[in-house]
Amino acid sequence: MIEESSYAVKMRSDHARLWNGKAPLLVECDMELTERCNNNCIHCCINLPPDDLVAKNKELSTEEIKEILEQAASLGCLSVRFTGGEPLLRDDFEELYLYARRLGLKVTLFTNGTLISPHLAKLFASIPPLEKIEITVYGMNKTSYEAVTRNSGSFEKAFRGIDLLLEEKVPFIVKMAILPPNREELEEFEAWASTIPWMDGPPGYAMFFDLRCRRDSPAKDAAIKGLRLSPEQGLQILTRRRETFFNNMRGFCSKFVRPAGNRLFSCGSGVAHGCVDAYGKFQACLLLRHPLTVYDLKNGSVKDAMEHFFPKVREITAENPDYLARCAHCFLKGLCEQCPAKSWIEHGTLDTPVEYLCEIAHTEARYLGLLGETEMGWEVADWRERLSCFSEEERTESSKQCVI
Repeated sequence: MIEESSYAVKMRSDHARLWNGKAPLLVECDMELTERCNNNCIHCCINLPPDDLVAKNKELSTEEIKEILEQAASLGCLSVRFTGGEPLLRDDFEELYLYARRLGLKVTLFTNGTLISPHLAKLFASIPPLEKIEITVYGMNKTSYEAVTRNSGSFEKAFRGIDLLLEEKVPFIVKMAILPPNREELEEFEAWASTIPWMDGPPGYAMFFDLRCRRDSPAKDAAIKGLRLSPEQGLQILTRRRETFFNNMRGFCSKFVRPAGNRLFSCGSGVAHGCVDAYGKFQACLLLRHPLTVYDLKNGSVKDAMEHFFPKVREITAENPDYLARCAHCFLKGLCEQCPAKSWIEHGTLDTPVEYLCEIAHTEARYLGLLGETEMGWEVADWRERLSCFSEEERTESSKQCVI
């Protein structure tokens, strides 16, 4: 039996052949619909002005995006994430959203919420995205919010958009970028966030901000560096719920913390997951814009990229002597966000250590009792024993002694 609606076809599972018995090449896809944004946030690693005609004229057309969505769906893709910039700036957003849903794709929307209209809220209610919308909040009052966005009226518009989703009972969650104007508002933000029906835990935070991923503005990079929390300040925020933090880290470290060797790609980027930028470049992740890692979909296909291009990218190994001497042997890989994308945005290479990330990881590791005060992660030979002890024991003085 097949049921049809205005945006989807429903079929009984025993009448469908999911992926035709083959493992999917692509399960989820990020699509950056535009780099333009109606806000001008002080920390943003990507935004361009909303009226940037050069950028707008370079963006993929409606039909080009539809073709990419079709290709993704044909490879087994189940979900797409529309992001930006501000994806709702696109005049064709509704058309693209409906097209993705007709293809059977779940849709995640990353937005600042300011452009959510009554019409869009009703659209999301009647044709659900099937994933929670994610809204970044920049402050709990007009002064703090607009000190971040540098966009007069954005505070009222954002919270009006949130109210519209609440009225229409459209599932969404909120998260926050922790910046000097709003740093004292965390408790107020969390108390408010807890009233949102679809928040099933504390909100997420951004605080160790990325530089401009297109490496297009040294001045903006300098400004972003000035907004970053120190490793100690970040740790103070991460450990506000100390017991929860330790419990989470025990499980995380047992699974993901270990030396990476000379392999640069230890994450899942490019494996059943890919990212399309606003201009048709296909990337393992949206931050990684190094020319050796970018595939042009205007001269190829999603299938070719997933079958041939990304597997070769993932075979790239480190050559930087500093990386090989330190990062390759450091068991804090996993705690540390060092990766090819972060090396690219900080240094324009794939394998240059990022000192800021190194300091963050070592600060956390010392707090967890995995390192002594003067030890460096790449110097530790008994890391397996330390991780085993940390994962199995409560953090008491005796358990701390067993790893240092």
